[in-house]
Amino acid sequence: MNVNIQTVNFNADQKLIELVSRKMEKLNTFHDRIIESDVFLKLDNVVHNIKDKIVEIKVHVPRHSFFVKSTSKSFEESFDAAFDSLVNQVKRRKEKMIA
Repeated sequence: MNVNIQTVNFNADQKLIELVSRKMEKLNTFHDRIIESDVFLKLDNVVHNIKDKIVEIKVHVPRHSFFVKSTSKSFEESFDAAFDSLVNQVKRRKEKMIA
């Protein structure tokens, strides 16, 4: 699986990139035919002092794609929420295909 990580409006720390990569590799345990995934890390509300962190994940499998978006005060929290939602979508889709 090919994982593309893109940051918007900031430069990401290496620890954050490694965390995202490591967790995205675990997605293969839920669906074995994942082609590629795109992770977008964004800063929202750049004008104000309080910046919301947005994580968008797009995963491509044959004949279907999944998309989730989550916002919170930290990238780790946003990514965990988005990843959990994505895992639920992938599991439901796979169960639907089997049935």
